[in-house]
Amino acid sequence: MSCKLVSCLVLFFVIAVSDKSNAHTYHSGECPLVEPMSGFDMSQFLGIWYAVQKTSTASSCLIYNITRGSEPGEYLIEQTSQHFALGLTPLKHEYSYTGEITVPHRDVPAKMQVKFPLNVAGESSFTVFMTDYSNYAGIFSCQKVAFTHRQSATLLSRTRTLDKMYLDKMRTRLASHSVDPFDLSIISQTDCPKDASEGYNIHIDPDTFSAANVANVFRKAGEKIGDGVEWTIDATKKVGGVAKTILF
Repeated sequence: MSCKLVSCLVLFFVIAVSDKSNAHTYHSGECPLVEPMSGFDMSQFLGIWYAVQKTSTASSCLIYNITRGSEPGEYLIEQTSQHFALGLTPLKHEYSYTGEITVPHRDVPAKMQVKFPLNVAGESSFTVFMTDYSNYAGIFSCQKVAFTHRQSATLLSRTRTLDKMYLDKMRTRLASHSVDPFDLSIISQTDCPKDASEGYNIHIDPDTFSAANVANVFRKAGEKIGDGVEWTIDATKKVGGVAKTILF
């Protein structure tokens, strides 16, 4: 079932006004220096990854799909998650959110930048600190915000489960760079939706915010607020971010 404009806007307005944060932790000072992996090969890193642990999130069925962009050195990252707040009916509810990855320094290919359409603070770092390409990968992101920074680590697997030895290896590496591995939440990859045509399916990508789309939504429905694919770890599991807009 496709998402009806009015019902979705109302639903996500309720989610938005109760927002807190978006799968990050906030800290004073500068971002920690997490060393990028040496000899990184982006061509082997492309494809589907399942998030098995991530900083302070209550998301479930979180999947990353990394593909090539239209220009050399540009890539797309699509995050797909199951909605918690929409999961009150038997139907599955999918939310996908696409950002753009760039490689500013070709001599350090594992140290990238990522920008999502709803991130009003701009780009954040996107560092692959370790991977064997076929089993596991570890990503660290950080963004400077005034006198603080917000950081997020994600442990990825090529399958929905990952051997403990890989998890321990990545968590130990994070700890060596003063990133607390105990901030990581376990992400459920069980009972995930198999048919994205069911339920309410929301898709946000860079084209969502074209001038034509913005004018159309503002004309029909006014300004609504929303953000991100992830759900916070707090007791009420509220969606997070700063300023948020859902456009259809």
